[in-house]
Amino acid sequence: MNNVFGLDIGTRNVVGTVGYQTDDKEFVVTAQYVREHETRAMLDGQIHDIGRVAKTIKEVKDELEKQTGQPLEEVCIAAAGRVLKTVTTHVEYEYAQESVVTGEDVHTLNLLGIEKAQEALKEVNDTSYKFYCVGYSTVKFFLNDEVFISLEGHKANKIGEDIIVTFLPEDVVDGLYAAVGQAGLSVANMTLEPIAAINVAIPENYRMLNIALVDVGAGTSDISITRDGSIIAYGMIPHAGDEMTEVIVQHFLVDFNMAESIKLQSTTSDTVTYKDIMSIEHTIPAQDVWDVAAPVVDSIAQEVSAKIRELNGDKTVSACFVVGGGGKIHGFTEKLAEDLDLPEERVALRGEEVLGDVTFEQEDIKKDPLLVTPIGICLNYYEQRNNFIMVRFNGERIKLYDNNRLTIVDAALQAGFSNDELFPKRGTPINFTVNGVARLVRGEAGEGAVVTMNGKPASINTPLEPNSEIIIEPSTAGEAAEYKISQLDEYNHSVITFVINGRKVSCPRFVQVNGRLEPEDYSIRENDVIETRNYYTVRQIAQFMDLVIDTDQMIFVNNEEADLDTLVYENFSVEWKTDEYGVARIDNNNYNDTQESDSDDASVLAEQDVNSTESDNTVTRTSEQMMNQVLDELHDEFAKEAEAPAVPENDIQEEIHEEDSSENTVTVIVNGEPVELSGKDTYIFVDIFTHISFDLQAGKGRAIATVINGRDAQFSEELHEGDKIELYWKEN
Repeated sequence: MNNVFGLDIGTRNVVGTVGYQTDDKEFVVTAQYVREHETRAMLDGQIHDIGRVAKTIKEVKDELEKQTGQPLEEVCIAAAGRVLKTVTTHVEYEYAQESVVTGEDVHTLNLLGIEKAQEALKEVNDTSYKFYCVGYSTVKFFLNDEVFISLEGHKANKIGEDIIVTFLPEDVVDGLYAAVGQAGLSVANMTLEPIAAINVAIPENYRMLNIALVDVGAGTSDISITRDGSIIAYGMIPHAGDEMTEVIVQHFLVDFNMAESIKLQSTTSDTVTYKDIMSIEHTIPAQDVWDVAAPVVDSIAQEVSAKIRELNGDKTVSACFVVGGGGKIHGFTEKLAEDLDLPEERVALRGEEVLGDVTFEQEDIKKDPLLVTPIGICLNYYEQRNNFIMVRFNGERIKLYDNNRLTIVDAALQAGFSNDELFPKRGTPINFTVNGVARLVRGEAGEGAVVTMNGKPASINTPLEPNSEIIIEPSTAGEAAEYKISQLDEYNHSVITFVINGRKVSCPRFVQVNGRLEPEDYSIRENDVIETRNYYTVRQIAQFMDLVIDTDQMIFVNNEEADLDTLVYENFSVEWKTDEYGVARIDNNNYNDTQESDSDDASVLAEQDVNSTESDNTVTRTSEQMMNQVLDELHDEFAKEAEAPAVPENDIQEEIHEEDSSENTVTVIVNGEPVELSGKDTYIFVDIFTHISFDLQAGKGRAIATVINGRDAQFSEELHEGDKIELYWKEN
């Protein structure tokens, strides 16, 4: 069996354990040795004299090598200290579509949690310490917002977790590594003392309960809390057994080592024998020691109790286990129970009973709470082999907590390399609206970060190698979005249809940007308001058809006399008429040609128009030159056109009405209201627009719905008494 060497480097003692785990998860201790520091080389769990601590470690190592007959080169250690920091946070990751959760996804989720915890710690860090992540533990997983024990292999739209991330200052970690290195050892695995202790003291089947574990050492008291099957919090207070020893030193006039002996004797015997600094021997009742230490015991118990409540959401726990040599002092568990509002039997020392799955090959080893942490350090090696590794990132030396799954992205996060610089960035998008509907055009994708490790191409997911040289050239942003009016679907595919002398003519919609007509090559800008115009003027229709209208002749829009500036909306009819021919004289020459055509030409055109009324053909044109010509001429006229009435009235129109009037009156129902039509012998559908108030400019690109007696109406359809008419704007 391959032995594991675990080392608990405490403030007072260094405890070494060598053993192995069987296939049945039983841990076998093959050797154990405890050595006190010769001097106070550690305070509050932090190394102050690296050389002296290294000497003690070397002595423990040498002794264990004698016991096992094997060389020891690697060691597992645990970190603690008064500046231990923990951050609990929640992170989520949402998939673009439902996906199977992989181990890599869970790893990514952990990294997001660590990064978020690091940012949270930076915001509240009021010290000069540079903190490193030295461990993390998942409290709960979430699959589509439901609590799950494990995520891998499940299908999910969203995953999340509550995670505890633990940090220690660089000095603490560096001190441990330096002392171990001077003792001729390398670190195989590193964990936290609270994690190591709880792995032994509170088995997983107990963790459904709300239990606190208190490891009372010499310099610190480490605290862990379990609930609902998980470790939910870690904490520490810088008060422990040494403070009890100090008060004994002062009261009994002894040195520190003798005070430690007095304290230990008081936990195992009714009487205590000691020599003071005058070499006078005394024998006293253990009760005297208890009385002297009582104020300190009470104070530490109160602080531990307060920390437990803080970590547990400001409430007490269901039970509390105590391990560590400092917890054995008389009255500590009783006082802690009192402060936690628990029965005394709910706060107990854990010793031999928690070592039930541990076998000791050496018969002389006493099962003791002191052994819980070093054995937990060994067991942690099998569950989560962690260590620190060193790499250089863009020229800077950094240290990372190794969980055997480190990748280049972990190094980037540790170095403070922004996520934005890892992944390609799109160029600036354009946000705008078309006919009231929001649109977004994304910028071009940029180039991803260029990653190399030891001079070879790599990716951000490439596993890290110790002492690697990593270089990342930041990602780049793509080109900003660019979009022209000509690219709009509304411009290319949306047309307005008119009936010109009985023939359907389809014209492209004009485009209005922020109230101004713009050509098709206009580059859309951020927050532009774009509307497709829902009308033409008679003049624009003629220009689009390459026609010249003789302005001396009459023009009709929906059978009402009009002029070149009259607005013509979707499905409106336009006719060019004369008293003699019934149609206007139209020249099929260039737009600027204003010369008169002969009567034969007019007759031909009249014949063509008459014949066209019997055809369903639709005339369409998409001439870019024509559209640009129209737009250029309309820029100055647009404001005037927008204010013009849909069906302008003039003197000629009034005269025609008087001549045609036969005093025939017809009443129809328009949108539920009666409307009386008068002044003509007969009436067609479009006549209602001269008798009702209907804003033809309010459509904003929408077509008019025309319904008569429950069916679609034609603009030229004759109206009769009592007809029911509906007019409204269709939805786009």
